[in-house]
Amino acid sequence: MSGKFENGPLTGIKVIDLTNVVMGPYATHILADMGADVVKLESPDGDLMRYYRPYRHSGMSGQVMHLNRNKRSLVLDLKRPESAAALRRMIEKSDVLVHNMRRKAIKRLGFSYEDVKSLNPNLIYCGAYGFGSGGPYEDKAAYDDMIQAGSGAAALSARVHGEPAYMPTAVCDKLTGQTIAYAILGALFQRASGGGGQEIEVPMFETCIEFMLSEHICGGSFEPPLGKVGYMRILDPSRKPFKTMDGYICIMPYSEKNWHDFFDYIGIPEHKTDPRFLSYDARVQHVDILYGLIGTEAVKRPNAVWVEFCDKASIPCMPVISLDDMPDDPHVQAVELYKVYDHPTEGKYRVVRSPVKYASAPFKLRHHSPTLGQDSAQVLADFGLNDEEIRRALITAKSSR
Repeated sequence: MSGKFENGPLTGIKVIDLTNVVMGPYATHILADMGADVVKLESPDGDLMRYYRPYRHSGMSGQVMHLNRNKRSLVLDLKRPESAAALRRMIEKSDVLVHNMRRKAIKRLGFSYEDVKSLNPNLIYCGAYGFGSGGPYEDKAAYDDMIQAGSGAAALSARVHGEPAYMPTAVCDKLTGQTIAYAILGALFQRASGGGGQEIEVPMFETCIEFMLSEHICGGSFEPPLGKVGYMRILDPSRKPFKTMDGYICIMPYSEKNWHDFFDYIGIPEHKTDPRFLSYDARVQHVDILYGLIGTEAVKRPNAVWVEFCDKASIPCMPVISLDDMPDDPHVQAVELYKVYDHPTEGKYRVVRSPVKYASAPFKLRHHSPTLGQDSAQVLADFGLNDEEIRRALITAKSSR
């Protein structure tokens, strides 16, 4: 395939990535997979996630190899005037700058929006913070666990299991990362329509509250409230994968026809006329009975039998698959979600491609995840610095790692 955008819809967009850990890198890896030239700017110590075991070589963890593919790595010590000057030169020629430092930290370095907007009036500047400006939490540090605690996510588990709990994934980091990506895309579209550059604020706390309330706002949407916040079906303790003869499975009759077919299959057709199950609202009110019924029946048959029946009846159904077993799933293999590549320094490794497919630009691994600072000199040269400026910018303190 050829053409101007063969690497993706963001081909030609230059992004300076001043983020680390998960939230910011997740956002910029979306932009990189879309074809943007993302320069991951790291301190001499590097992103903390580089050192999360296991790894073949220190600084190249599995997370970093996933989140930083299609990016280039530049190391600068921004506390040094020469390095800071190099970043300012880059900003003049960039489209996007994204960071996840606290406001006071980025200001101390001299790279707040007010500090840099005159360098490039067309710059899209995105600050990803724990909390929005103007509130008493605005200067607090933020990590996924504390945002799960504060946004209502952990508390929902108490309504199901009796005590708060964290989801076993960095859901707030990744959700906010996606929000960062789409916020930047919106600003780029506005700029292309003549709107110029601008500052964007993406706060984790507010982002995750809005996300949690999308289905759970329920009666709380009204003033005065018409009931408690919380989507009853999702909060019912009976909602869980069901044990079968040989594993666990999701069996999810949803429509009236789904339930009628299920009742017929398990030999209780009289339930089709039971007033408790005649409408969607009635079924939601008695979801504990229905889920209990599925649980009682599920254990009588193996996964394969349930999948065969449910697929024929168009009842939503999926066996529980572990992340370890995911590469062996026949659908995952058929759509080539995973592919094994040879990394120049790390050997064979598995890449999970972007799930988004552009007809004009299939996913392409343009750059393997870079080692710390491997592209520093080339990046600065590409942004117009001469050899002496590059030499002075790259004299950095030795990493403490």
